[in-house]
Amino acid sequence: MGVTRRVVIVGAGFGGLSAARAVAGPDVEVEVVDRRNHHLFQPLLYQVATAGLEPSDIAYAVRGIVRKERGVRFTAADIVGADLDARVLHTAGGRDIPYDTLVLAAGARTADFGITGVAEHAFGLKSLNDAMAIRQHMLEQFERCAVRPELVDDGALSIVVVGGGPTGIEMAGAMSELFTRVMRADFPELDLTRAQVELVEMAPEPLGPFHPKLRKHAVDQLERRGVTMHLGRSVKEVTDDGVLLDDGTFLSAATCVWAAGVEAEPLGRMLGLETGKAGRIVVDGSLRVPDRPNVFVIGDLAAATDKKGELLPQLAPVAMQQGRHVAKVMDAVAEGRKPPVFRYTDKGSMATIGRGAAVAQVPGGIRFGGTLAWLAWLVLHIYFLIGFRNRISVLVNWAWNYLTWDRAARVVHGVVAPEAPEAPEARDDASERAAG
Repeated sequence: MGVTRRVVIVGAGFGGLSAARAVAGPDVEVEVVDRRNHHLFQPLLYQVATAGLEPSDIAYAVRGIVRKERGVRFTAADIVGADLDARVLHTAGGRDIPYDTLVLAAGARTADFGITGVAEHAFGLKSLNDAMAIRQHMLEQFERCAVRPELVDDGALSIVVVGGGPTGIEMAGAMSELFTRVMRADFPELDLTRAQVELVEMAPEPLGPFHPKLRKHAVDQLERRGVTMHLGRSVKEVTDDGVLLDDGTFLSAATCVWAAGVEAEPLGRMLGLETGKAGRIVVDGSLRVPDRPNVFVIGDLAAATDKKGELLPQLAPVAMQQGRHVAKVMDAVAEGRKPPVFRYTDKGSMATIGRGAAVAQVPGGIRFGGTLAWLAWLVLHIYFLIGFRNRISVLVNWAWNYLTWDRAARVVHGVVAPEAPEAPEARDDASERAAG
């Protein structure tokens, strides 16, 4: 019987769970560590934010996942440091976690690029808390406007989405459909034609990695759905009542969703490892930290490159393939072979714009949009969801939404805080100034 190797994986995302499954075996003890106790299907976060799905539809308890894998267990803990020479991780709770092999797969977080007001006034979209905060805020705005309809003219129901990648495109399209198909029926007393959904993208076109024809298709579909596009424009400042663009244009909006980019979780700097662009940890061709052959970095956290030396995209398929690659390297080292170099196999990209509209491209020059791409997107996302219950729940919700244009997750948690009307004295003073 061989010596048991202890593998610790930090992060229960796509990459971390892929690595856990791949390295698990009779002579391997695997411990997955994450500050949250659930795996999150991030590609559908925007549907939680737009009241299409509930949080439990796209999240699954990590313990329920790993209990099916031999020799794999989970610990909910926040990593605060490490002694890499002694091969020990330190947690916020004071427990030390020893390892023989360490896999860092902590993912990424929203990047504000130092732009004024983003951290204070914009909503990110990287966690369930983010999605629920957007949904709660948006629903509260509608309830307040139902009491004081004049707030609509001040941008209370307007939304600015910053970032023209798949997340931004999907969020803008979903918000537009929510307004025109669902909330209009809920709030017939409000003139929702005055509520704006606006998308800001600093590039001349959204969906940069996609073929130009697919980009144009996305723009046409968004504009058809009433989304106003600000292309070739960047954000100068975000305030509590809108977004200031670099050309001086001010977009009045009570809600700003920041989907303009991400940066790696600061785990690399915390552990004293070399980092590159956007805080991603430098790795060699086999995804190991230079001079630390027992430390792997995968997923959004890794500064892994392709054959041209370009950073690999921070996508779930990349992380999953890298997780499986960790096991190949470990096997090669155990057998005295040269560790294989990681090569990402691009299986294509997809983005949905709304009902019956999506874009997809796969290797070999195959590109398509419209209903076919939308159906392919639906099937693929159902397939990659973890848990039979989650798949059924999402499928039922999508079917109901398709048949009725209804979204059930429109509950405001807690009491809606009233929008205080302007004081009579202030109104009188304002009237006198206007008259004067």
